[in-house]
Amino acid sequence: MSNEVDILENDIREKYPDVLEILLRDHTTHNHILWATENYHYLGKDYEYNEQIQAKLITGERGEIIMPRVKKNKDLQQARIRNMAEVFTPSWICNAQNNLIDEAWFGRKNVFNKEVLKSDGTRSWIINPQKITFPDGKTWKHYIRDTRLEITCGEAPYITSRYDTTTGEYISIESRIGILDRKLRVINENIEASNEWLEAAQTAYKNTYAYEWQGDSLLLAREAMLYTFIENYSFKFQKPPLLKSIQYIAYIISWNVWQMDGLKGVVPNSCGDRTSSQLNLFGEQQIEPCEGCKNDNIRQHNGLYCFIKDWGNKDLETGKKGRRIRFIDLMKN
Repeated sequence: MSNEVDILENDIREKYPDVLEILLRDHTTHNHILWATENYHYLGKDYEYNEQIQAKLITGERGEIIMPRVKKNKDLQQARIRNMAEVFTPSWICNAQNNLIDEAWFGRKNVFNKEVLKSDGTRSWIINPQKITFPDGKTWKHYIRDTRLEITCGEAPYITSRYDTTTGEYISIESRIGILDRKLRVINENIEASNEWLEAAQTAYKNTYAYEWQGDSLLLAREAMLYTFIENYSFKFQKPPLLKSIQYIAYIISWNVWQMDGLKGVVPNSCGDRTSSQLNLFGEQQIEPCEGCKNDNIRQHNGLYCFIKDWGNKDLETGKKGRRIRFIDLMKN
């Protein structure tokens, strides 16, 4: 694997057949994820806000139109800040906040690294070089099964820190600080057989979730998580994983990292006025607004509520492991 920050869709399509299509899936609509941004409408109708992102639209001659925020021009960055409040977090802040989560889980500080203030006034971290030890009653298996979620994830810097989203600096595997990076580290430290490693990695991915509104950022998050898997396997075993293993991780990611309006729990822009099946006194069809939008009630929207997969329980319809559930049904009233 190269140390490139920008993952090219042409490379994915060439190296890993069918994987790009998997990463573009939306399991709520059974279609592709949406652009859900006006940033690409100048390219034509297929790139408008409510259109689906199809592989053919982001490969070939247009194989570099989707790029990390740090590589976008400053005017576009400012526009996304104004329109979608898109502000990405420096890696040192992601690390500090992830450290707080782990401090609570482990019952001690500085488990994976120690935060430092550099002489130039910037902040960073020093990795703990020792094998991670676990508190009484907990093991590395408990850690990788601990379910975590990044909300409005953007390019998912809290999940995987392949690069600093504010500077574009590539971060080596040993120095990464994301939620998933930490899970993969303890897997690397505790497993030697590749088949056991793959099973553990799949468990780690199945217990790591995120959602995002904008389709380009969502795809970048999914791609970063996929390449994190490939890079860690290659780092551990000095060879790339098999295509079927890459495809399955991509499938897990396509379920666990989904497109959603986080304030409503629905597919972006899927709410709206609906034509009633009943006629009024004048024989006219009535237009009914979205009650959820009208009343600011997350459980009354008429949009498409997003589905995710609960990998630990069986689906009642299919009987297979991996129950399909609405995200809002996990929320407390």
